[in-house]
Amino acid sequence: MKIIVDAMGGDNAPQAPVLGALQASEQLGVDIILVGRGEDILKVLQENGRQELPKGVEIAHASQVVEICDDPANAFRRKKDSSLTVGLSLLKEGRGDGFVSAGSTGALLSAATLINKRIKGVRRAAMAPVVPTGNGGAVLIDCGANVKCPPEYLLQFAYMGSFYAEKLLGRENPKVGLLNIGAEPSKGTDLQVEVYPLLEAAGREGRINFVGNVEAREAVEGAVDVIVADGYAGNIFLKTMEGTGLFLAREIKKMFKKNLLTKLSALLVSGGLKEFKKIMSSGEVGGTALVGISKPVIKAHGSSDAYAIRNAVRQAVEYSQSGMIESIAAHIDQMRLEPLKKTQE
Repeated sequence: MKIIVDAMGGDNAPQAPVLGALQASEQLGVDIILVGRGEDILKVLQENGRQELPKGVEIAHASQVVEICDDPANAFRRKKDSSLTVGLSLLKEGRGDGFVSAGSTGALLSAATLINKRIKGVRRAAMAPVVPTGNGGAVLIDCGANVKCPPEYLLQFAYMGSFYAEKLLGRENPKVGLLNIGAEPSKGTDLQVEVYPLLEAAGREGRINFVGNVEAREAVEGAVDVIVADGYAGNIFLKTMEGTGLFLAREIKKMFKKNLLTKLSALLVSGGLKEFKKIMSSGEVGGTALVGISKPVIKAHGSSDAYAIRNAVRQAVEYSQSGMIESIAAHIDQMRLEPLKKTQE
């Protein structure tokens, strides 16, 4: 298994991507291609006591970097020798089994769509992070790739999210819920009202296990395995969860630092606090897959440290081995709008 890593992407590049990729190589036995400015990559290695590349790690030189200020839709075209463009081109050529980047989300999505293409029949690729919930985590699809969605997008998101929960989270017959402001089918905007009967029809056909609308509170409590949303609502849900996690962590820390007694109490529950921190950490997951792209592409968080990049590489390996892409391709006819309209009639 060989994973291509964008060494120049993210707030902490090239240190975090390079060191994280090396950790993955050593701990997971994965071969790595580091894409970026060769001199910068070698400098990171030397600063960390390595005079040469470890076995199974190679460098693919790319002289340019896609910056956050670049236009995401055109950056990879204008910067043809960027680490992003070169890395995805290597993936297209079959030089690697997956690609990991902590760089610009918009640029990665645009480049992956045009260089590696979507799975035939998939209308739009979606971002599908695993968010912490009461049932051990749920797939949130979409969380920002598609702000404006027609009903067919959400129908496909439901199928793809269901495959993800089954193949990567190990959920048998995963429960699929439509993120909404109430349980009734009439709730929500025109989009939710229109897509509800389509998901309901897919559920009756036994194609997905659709359990109806799900409110944000119930989703966090673990009512479903897949949370289906347009990119706008999904991104608000995701960022609210991230902010809540940071707020709780800060307040708990503040509470335990009040006096000597609370500091001693903190020692007694330190194990539980570490577990809580681990559950809420995006670095534990690694990143989010661009579901619907014909090759495994993982978007790591922009602020990823080396440990998060290591886990993003692990996620790329798991995604590549899961058969997820093949399952979507094999069932694409079930995800189209027309067959379900006939079922409703």
